Amino acid sequence: MSNTQVDPKTSEKKTAGYKYILALGALGVVYGDIGTSPLYALKEAFHPGHHMIAQPENIYGLLSLIFWSLMIVISLKYLIFILRADNRGEGGILALTSLIAPQTGQSESFTRSKSFLIMLGLFGTALLYGDGMITPAISILSAVEGLSLITPVFNPYIIPITIGILVLLFSIQSHGTGTVGKIFGPVTLTWFIVLAALGVYNIVQTPEILNALNPVYIYHFFANNAWYGFVVLGSVFLVVTGGEALYSDLGHFGRAPIQQAWFFVVLPSLVLNYFGQGALLIRNPAAIESPFFMMAPMWMLYPLVILAAVATTIASQALITGVFSITMQAVQHGYLPRLHISHTSDKEFGQIYIKKMNQMLMIGCIALVVLFKSSSNLAAAYGLAVTSTMVITTILFYFVARERWHWSRLAAGSLCGFFLIIDLGFWGANLLKIIDGGWFPLLIGIVGFTIMTTWKRGRQLLYVYLQKKVVPLSNFLQTITEPKVHRIDGVAIYLNRSLKDTPHALNHTFEHFQTVHKKLIFLVVATEEVPKIDPNARVLVEKVSEHTFRVTLRYGYLEQPNVPRDIENLQLGDFTLDTKKATFIIGRENIFATNHPGMAIWREKIFSIMSKNELSAADYFQLPKDRVIEIGMQIAM
Repeated sequence: MSNTQVDPKTSEKKTAGYKYILALGALGVVYGDIGTSPLYALKEAFHPGHHMIAQPENIYGLLSLIFWSLMIVISLKYLIFILRADNRGEGGILALTSLIAPQTGQSESFTRSKSFLIMLGLFGTALLYGDGMITPAISILSAVEGLSLITPVFNPYIIPITIGILVLLFSIQSHGTGTVGKIFGPVTLTWFIVLAALGVYNIVQTPEILNALNPVYIYHFFANNAWYGFVVLGSVFLVVTGGEALYSDLGHFGRAPIQQAWFFVVLPSLVLNYFGQGALLIRNPAAIESPFFMMAPMWMLYPLVILAAVATTIASQALITGVFSITMQAVQHGYLPRLHISHTSDKEFGQIYIKKMNQMLMIGCIALVVLFKSSSNLAAAYGLAVTSTMVITTILFYFVARERWHWSRLAAGSLCGFFLIIDLGFWGANLLKIIDGGWFPLLIGIVGFTIMTTWKRGRQLLYVYLQKKVVPLSNFLQTITEPKVHRIDGVAIYLNRSLKDTPHALNHTFEHFQTVHKKLIFLVVATEEVPKIDPNARVLVEKVSEHTFRVTLRYGYLEQPNVPRDIENLQLGDFTLDTKKATFIIGRENIFATNHPGMAIWREKIFSIMSKNELSAADYFQLPKDRVIEIGMQIAM
């Protein structure tokens, strides 16, 4: 052990400095989405289809709704309460769902009710995939549309420019959230400063707009507008759409940096800007055509459009990283097949990159831009997925508070009931958008939910099938000592999930050929919850007999497993392992859909396709392709 003394003050400064860096990164990654809502939220509230006139009573009412939505939904619900519900540092609705998973020994009825909640959580997770496609599309498109205010010459090029920016955005994701955050953070900080400055510039000219802080204007708003007041809630919700994304991004930065960035920078800037837009509309109701850009003096319009385009590109990051997080959690919990997940930080477990998901999101975003053509059209599709997820989050949070934190029914019910009333109001208003585009995130949610539940159910049925054929390794090793068993020269390395069971590939071949290698190595690869493993502690060897060994390879979550490299020249008894001469044997199940009970045949076909396209163990563990034998088992589901 090292005797080096660490100065507590120096260590504290480094820790504090790192937290400030994380808070700055959180500005760029977590709050880009909610930070660019001023571009379109108030404008959409006065959309002609809402029959809402930009007169003082309506302006005051809408601003009061916006302010108290930010305070209750984001500040209170998410930043104070929901962020506390993390699963080993990871956030998002799937992490919340995992906290209420049935425990061993619970009654069947209780377990059944929890299974329903888990299905509910999975559906909420699937809905976020649709939102992950809409957010980049609407954010960037709304900013690029600002070019038309400068000159109509840009009109034919708005969609091509938007697509170009989207391609650029997704192409830099492989550099990792930390790197992206360091680049985006300062730009987003500039964006929030500009938001606040524009707000103050307009509020000073019409200071009475601050009266809208009084929630009594909300009552007057609904009293005067009745049904249309309810309809416009769908547009008001646009100001809080980043709530679920910031919860999903918890693992990327941690709770404290996310909270600090919100209360010290994001919230004040947003409130000032929305009230500044309201002040402008009081003076000039015609500015509703584009209240955000018309807040600025003419000399500032060109740089503002450029800054908005950059900021909205950054805004898309919140949902992209959120989708990466929930995908990793889905893989870990067995709801999605094995994917190649790249960890991009040795300090934060949640900073990851998933190439396949990145490609799917990019294709989806581009398709949305081409299909809907304008930010107003996309706004009709935006919101339903997030409101549905927020409702589900509140319901799940109640059970976490009751069972994990042991809150009383009164405390948990009062708080969650209050949140649920607000969530359901927004959800009901967004339901009206289904025909105009809200069907898209619902469709993505249904497809995603079907895929995740199919994979989970398929793996359960496969496990039951394979368990019937499991032979304890000790029994198998006893069997192969019999004289009738033919032993062939060479070293066979069998990869398996457990060192106690006989690998299915070995059991399968032995049943057919009654033959086994003279030297056997049973290998398990384990991933630990630390960034890196000390190389001296990576390999654990257990001798079973003279030529039979159990080997465990340990990796940190940041490390990419490389089995041949780490067992090369391993001393095993009286021989040294040469991976260039050894044979790696892995099992692979080939699934065929049948009419057997357990799962509908169309779902069995989906499971079969997913199994065939799962990342192979040979690729994941970097095994030499010329030394690998895959033993395929034909399994009729």
